Amino acid sequence: MSAPTEERPASQDLAALISCLKPPVARILDQALAGQDISVEDSVALFDTAGLEFSALGMVADELRRRTVGDLVTYVVNRNVNFTNVCIKRCGFCAFSRDFREEEGYFLPVNEIVRRAKEAWDYGATEVCIQAGLPPQMEGDLYIKLCEAIKQDLPDMHIHGFSPEEVLYGSVRSRCTIREYLEGLRDAGVGSLPGTSAEILDQELRDLISPGRITVKQWVEVITTAHELGIPTTSTVMFGHVETNQHIANHIALLRDIQKQTGGFTEFVPLSFVNSEAPMFLKGLVNNVRSGPTGMDVIKVHAIARIMLNNWIPNIQASWVKEGSRMSQLLLTAGVNDLGGTLINESISTSAGAQHGQLMRPSEFRQIIRQAGRVPAERYTDYRLKRVFNDTDVELDPLDLVGDNVEDIFGSYNRLVKMDAYRFEHPRQTSNQGAETRS
Repeated sequence: MSAPTEERPASQDLAALISCLKPPVARILDQALAGQDISVEDSVALFDTAGLEFSALGMVADELRRRTVGDLVTYVVNRNVNFTNVCIKRCGFCAFSRDFREEEGYFLPVNEIVRRAKEAWDYGATEVCIQAGLPPQMEGDLYIKLCEAIKQDLPDMHIHGFSPEEVLYGSVRSRCTIREYLEGLRDAGVGSLPGTSAEILDQELRDLISPGRITVKQWVEVITTAHELGIPTTSTVMFGHVETNQHIANHIALLRDIQKQTGGFTEFVPLSFVNSEAPMFLKGLVNNVRSGPTGMDVIKVHAIARIMLNNWIPNIQASWVKEGSRMSQLLLTAGVNDLGGTLINESISTSAGAQHGQLMRPSEFRQIIRQAGRVPAERYTDYRLKRVFNDTDVELDPLDLVGDNVEDIFGSYNRLVKMDAYRFEHPRQTSNQGAETRS
């Protein structure tokens, strides 16, 4: 991360703009520019802005970003490995998961996961992101074994893996506490956890869109325990479905409170709901589900997140997988300072109907950032800088040299679900077949 630029009063243009706003909004934005945290109630009021006040909201978020992290925009070279889509849960927003009885269920063996991590390393990746479904009767120490196997062959690869839902499942299957399981993951080499499976941290709403999913209390326990053990995490929100602005503001405020206590969040990532293949939208399982957020909603959530979290979580990330390159570039003017990772194999959003591809090349990141008038930089997972690029730098990364046949080189979710070589076999079925063979 770049050193924060010297703090200064808001520009005269911004100050003049704020003076023209309705007094309640002007007060909130002035408070934010003065370096104070704004309340949940004030945050909800910002969601109702339009016209001139909406423009001022984005400008204030951008000013706070500039003061806090400067003009660098970062990205990380990484690879997603979603090693199984078989899951015991039935979340209404998830189009990725399959029941173990379905023909499209797959499960990658450990050696294939390691192979994918090695391939990513050869292409310049410093991080491998591991998340998956919750397969039935999973061996409790599977996640720990995965970390050990990757670290054995790639000791310097950062493992960003296992959502709070997966950590909880691993602890249940291992019959140990969440703390004990996290200690096992840490000792096996996990470097950080994705703060996914959060969606909206409101129990009543979670019971509606994903009954049986990890509870708010359990999510907070996993995250805060990880932070206590020295394992940093990201944080997220999923919006654009049935939540209200109050839900979003409460969610961000809860994350802010956790960060005040632990300091363990590295970033905040708003994630737009992708509706086209989501069961609760497609099958009408939940009433009044929206078809995702509007463009105005997307800008507001990122800008308000910057304003609410600026004193505590300096990095606000735009998800190019959810928003596409054009909207992500626009979000760089509304408080965002990070564009996430190259991903190489993006499966979860793609399965839900996202149309933005599975790979963003480093040169594409740099182009997007420069076109926005900002300075591109490659980072590590923990936001330490690896390289800062000047205006004349045209160096190409190994991933930049990959042609248009990305699926032929790295595979894809749509191909993976059709491959017999990795077809999921339920442990019970496998054991029954073994018994039949022995008899």
